[in-house]
Amino acid sequence: MTLLNIEKYSPQEIKLNLLSGLTVALAMVPEAIAFALIAHVSPLTGLYAAVMVSFITSAFGGRPGMISGATGALAVVMVALVVQHGVEYLFATVVVMGLLQMLFAVAKLGKFIRMVPHPVMLGFVNGLAIVIFLAQFGHFKSVAADGTSVWMAGSALYTMLGLIALTMTIIYLLPKLTKVIPSTLAAIMVVSFAVTFLNIDTKTVGDLGSIAGGLPNFHLPQVPFNFETFKIVFPYALILAAVGLIETLLTLNLIDDMTDTRGRPNRESLAQGIANVVTGLFGGMGGCAMIGQSMINVNNGALRRLSGIVTAVFLLSFILFASHWIEMIPLAALIGVMFVVAEKTFEWGSFRLYGKVPKSDLLVIVLVAGVTVIADLAIAVIMGVIFSALVFAWEHAKQISVKTRINEQGWKVYELQGTLFFASIAAFQSLFSPADDPQVIAIDFKNAKVADHSALAAIDSLAERYQSLDKQLHLKHLSKDCLELLDKAKGMIEVNVLEDPKYHIADNQLG
Repeated sequence: MTLLNIEKYSPQEIKLNLLSGLTVALAMVPEAIAFALIAHVSPLTGLYAAVMVSFITSAFGGRPGMISGATGALAVVMVALVVQHGVEYLFATVVVMGLLQMLFAVAKLGKFIRMVPHPVMLGFVNGLAIVIFLAQFGHFKSVAADGTSVWMAGSALYTMLGLIALTMTIIYLLPKLTKVIPSTLAAIMVVSFAVTFLNIDTKTVGDLGSIAGGLPNFHLPQVPFNFETFKIVFPYALILAAVGLIETLLTLNLIDDMTDTRGRPNRESLAQGIANVVTGLFGGMGGCAMIGQSMINVNNGALRRLSGIVTAVFLLSFILFASHWIEMIPLAALIGVMFVVAEKTFEWGSFRLYGKVPKSDLLVIVLVAGVTVIADLAIAVIMGVIFSALVFAWEHAKQISVKTRINEQGWKVYELQGTLFFASIAAFQSLFSPADDPQVIAIDFKNAKVADHSALAAIDSLAERYQSLDKQLHLKHLSKDCLELLDKAKGMIEVNVLEDPKYHIADNQLG
């Protein structure tokens, strides 16, 4: 009771979170099975991961309403490990992955996800929406007699498309009539009953594999506990931990924006880590936040911990008691749900940004989305952040300028404006003409900021140019850091305790 604060729930909230949890659980079944098959492990390995990760992160995580479980982003990393070394090494890797995520949380590094630029977020969202959409087309294939995969055709294809269209129609239109039951759940139920009672021949969840099983058992990974095992496990664990945290924390940010609330990244990272350690010790494949299922939950209005906990409980009950019935659900109904999720997740407003934002931002959106689709989520986000940082540095470097005047002493005064750092050094040096300047010169840094060691080196270099011409150079309004770190120009600094700035330079010489 204390964990859920169930006494603070209204009856309407309880019903909403229960029904949304059931809907999400139904949508997670084919996803968990599919991702398990991608990773070359049994369907139950994916379902157990969905149960444990969803329960622990929903109960203890930092973003109520967010759904976690086995994901494709992790599965594509796992497949090479499983093929080369076997599933026991996967379980060991998932445990180490969880430990790394817990260390990340203890170090309180989750706050840095707030530094991801908005164009990168848009690219992430659009890329995952496309991935969700494209992933559904794998269900349009069937296995031929010779074991090869072939695309569906004829009546089987038309039946599948018709059921998908019916599912999507119900999801879009039902909220206009009533909101008593989530439209996604209603669509799954209607299509399932129609297929059952009309005896329609179409692919079902059972065609992916059986989900019948018992409770997950404690299982210490059967691997040698030595340095050789560590060398195999650690690189995969590091990649999985990074991919899992990036997808989780970006999804957390997205839900924050959608709901105008604020999640707790470090708490979520800790919960993800604990969940993966537990999952690895109970025969699961590990997991992270699932943007598709999270969008179903959020769009249903289920923003409490109860929805994710209920999702886990329903998934476990499917495995233990209702596998026969769940396996009868037509895949078309779940594909239709995920098509709607992809459509609602995609930021269609990003198309309207053309001409309103810098072209570099548009390029970042396309870059991140494209790399997410064709390669890897973590690589896409890292590339997007690096590209955005380089664009920022380039644009900021062009903003350095100078005004000149002759003061009452007859000195030529350069009044510098902007930030002097590694990218603006060339522009800074081009502002001065030592050979053409008078005998006494002053550079005023009152409206400028010296940001790094490259800037200090540039000031020293400029001072040396004036010294070589036997001209006097005065440097005014520099911070105390500059006084300590400048070399050749140290004797040229004019100190004014009241007016000199107090900022610190990003320099590795400072303790």
